[in-house]
Amino acid sequence: MFDFRLKVFHTVAKRLNFTKAAEELFITQPAVTKHIHEIETFYKCKLFERNGTKIKLSVEGLILLSHTEKLFNIYRDIEFELAAINESVKGTIKLGASTTVSQYVLPQHLALFRQRFPDVTIELTDGNTEQIENLLAENKIDLGIVEGQSKRQHIKYTPFIKDKIMLCTSNTNKTIKKSAITLNDLQKLPLIVREQGSGSLEVIISALKELNVKFSQLTIEMVLESSESIKSYLLHSNAFAFLSIHSIFKELKNNEIKIVDMKGLNIERYFYFITQQGDNHHLKELFLKFLMGNNFKL
Repeated sequence: MFDFRLKVFHTVAKRLNFTKAAEELFITQPAVTKHIHEIETFYKCKLFERNGTKIKLSVEGLILLSHTEKLFNIYRDIEFELAAINESVKGTIKLGASTTVSQYVLPQHLALFRQRFPDVTIELTDGNTEQIENLLAENKIDLGIVEGQSKRQHIKYTPFIKDKIMLCTSNTNKTIKKSAITLNDLQKLPLIVREQGSGSLEVIISALKELNVKFSQLTIEMVLESSESIKSYLLHSNAFAFLSIHSIFKELKNNEIKIVDMKGLNIERYFYFITQQGDNHHLKELFLKFLMGNNFKL
């Protein structure tokens, strides 16, 4: 219903990349450029500042982004208010989520969705990122939420919420005397890691690789297949582990686990919605819009 040019601007503003915006919107890059130029002509201003191959929002662009965010939230509210009284909103959504997301991010929002749309049933399957991508490829789920960086050609990846991965250990572990450790120190620590195929492990390996640290250089004490089992292990040992900040809120509050600062290592990532390219099933779209519009902001 809303002007598609504003959607193009909003996508470019979020990605700060014309090519990625074109891929996400299923249009050509020249079409993206044309839409942005038309908006700039209409408002008589430049929305982006260009520096070589990189772009950033201008002051005017930031103002327009603020207003488009408000507009799109209003449009989402209209859809939900009308959908909530539409008796045809019923059926089943088969959802797959990687372990961290299914355990620590989704449950409360699934409950809210169920309250608003009581005739829609959600079947949730959890597993690591690779397993969830495979389930989507085999059409065994309608929608997935994963935490890895892999990019399969037939899957559309949409950023969901940002996450940080922190180095953690038991609050009773006294083996670290420094306020912050180095990459050299890290290689000597006994680490508990997730299994191959885990999105968390993939992100950690990638971040270390950028700093010229190979995974094989780390001291791996044990491989475990969930954050819960890793946390339990930490509480009964002097081992260390990289864990999502979403997974340790309770332990931090209870002073059971502490974060170990690392010099030069900052691991951030997005959780991603994954869908089959071109799949616009109405219940899946309803669920996506509910999460994006009512609970999370990119």
